[in-house]
Amino acid sequence: MKTVYTVKEAQRSMAQLVKTAESGRMATITRHDKTVAYVLGEEQLTGLLETMEILADPKAMKAIRDAEAGVGKYFSVDELPD
Repeated sequence: MKTVYTVKEAQRSMAQLVKTAESGRMATITRHDKTVAYVLGEEQLTGLLETMEILADPKAMKAIRDAEAGVGKYFSVDELPD
C-alpha cells in the first residue's frame, strides 16, 4: 500500500489515504519532494495525544523513571485497598 503522496496525488486519492490511515499506517504528503503533511488514523492520533499528555505530567514521568530504575513500592493484589 502506498504511503507517500504528492499534494496532487493526495487530492485525487483521498479514499486511499483514509484506508492507509485506518490500517494503522501513516501517509506522508509531499510538495516539491519536501514533506508538508501527514495523515494518520484516529487510533494513532489518540495514542500520540495520550503520550504527549503523559510526557507533560511531571508526576507521571517521575513514576515512569522510578519504575524503570526499579525504585518504588510494589504491592500484591491482596495488599491493595478496596
